Amino acid sequence: MAKINPYFSDIKQNYLFAEIAKRVNTFAAEHPEKSIIKMGIGDVTLPLPAATVEALKKGAEDLSRKETFKGYPDYEGYDFVRNAISDYYKEFGAEVSADEIFISDGAKSDCGNIGDIFAQDNTVLVTDPVYPVYVDTNLMSGRKIIYADSNEANGFAAMPDDNIKADIIYLCSPNNPTGSAYNKEQLKAWVDYATENDAVIIYDSAYEAFITEDLPRSIYCIEGAKKCAIEICSLSKTAGFTGTRCGYTVVPKELEREGVSLYKLWYRRQATKFNGVSWPVQCAAAAVFTKEGRRQVEENLNYYRENAKIIADTMDELGIFYTGGKNSPYVWFKCPNKMSSWEFFDYMLENIGVVGTPGEGFGKNGEGFFRLTAFSSRENTVEAMRRLKELLKK
Repeated sequence: MAKINPYFSDIKQNYLFAEIAKRVNTFAAEHPEKSIIKMGIGDVTLPLPAATVEALKKGAEDLSRKETFKGYPDYEGYDFVRNAISDYYKEFGAEVSADEIFISDGAKSDCGNIGDIFAQDNTVLVTDPVYPVYVDTNLMSGRKIIYADSNEANGFAAMPDDNIKADIIYLCSPNNPTGSAYNKEQLKAWVDYATENDAVIIYDSAYEAFITEDLPRSIYCIEGAKKCAIEICSLSKTAGFTGTRCGYTVVPKELEREGVSLYKLWYRRQATKFNGVSWPVQCAAAAVFTKEGRRQVEENLNYYRENAKIIADTMDELGIFYTGGKNSPYVWFKCPNKMSSWEFFDYMLENIGVVGTPGEGFGKNGEGFFRLTAFSSRENTVEAMRRLKELLKK
């Protein structure tokens, strides 16, 4: 008889966003007259930049001609894309060689799949609140999870504790869900902690493009990081590739544990389980890093940044504690009137038809907090904040 993976019983059966969708769909069916504004899931709404669309079209046309047809791509991605990303890193002071970069179908899958190269008996440290993928994928593999507390007292930016030992550390900066971002000194403390414990940091930099202040855009801006960190990034939020699917993972060649190159392990894993990203999508990805592509991407980013400012300004006006709003597309705020996060979710949905994400879904420290995203339209963002102010000023 086939036996199932017993560790699946350790994860919640209802994924956070599935529960949100269920509640919203039920409400919409019961109140068809209500206008619902969704600001919960971090999915973009602006179309792809024109430069990437043209590159995508050309890449597709290449497949229609024998002389330009492409079959299986290289496991680690085409050189022209990797070189473009390597050059991009140099702009903010990080030295990443093109041959240390792996092109992927997005950060989410690599954040989960990276565990394949680590043994089951590693202890995994995550910050709480936390992006659920870090926890669930490691629970599926039977690993022990421990938590570093992010909370109001530390600005939702957990720091290492020398009394706690971990083997694998997941960090996300700017953070999902809290919008907080580590400064250079804080990241250096994490790199030092990982070095002292022979741990490996899995650094999710999916939102680095939203940084406007003097903050690290990569873990590799920190001295010593290439010997203890793997960085995973995505074009989903940078350039609107949520549906197009493309990202990249950096595994430095000098990163070793137990005398084994993690680069070689990841390459072997990808060669076994992944057939690469299609030619048209990689063409589109490369276009993101061209001069015109960068200009168009920045226009979209500024649109979302302004939405985030509108939400943050609303919190300021209402006198509500929050993190994010700068350097991040997320605003993470304290639920008013000491409501629980799910109580506030229902309260907003039923009274003003605005959907966000209850903080409880991201961990115990998320209870009593709420996340809104800046990825809606400008009109919907303005209208949602008008409704919220009207509701809470009653």
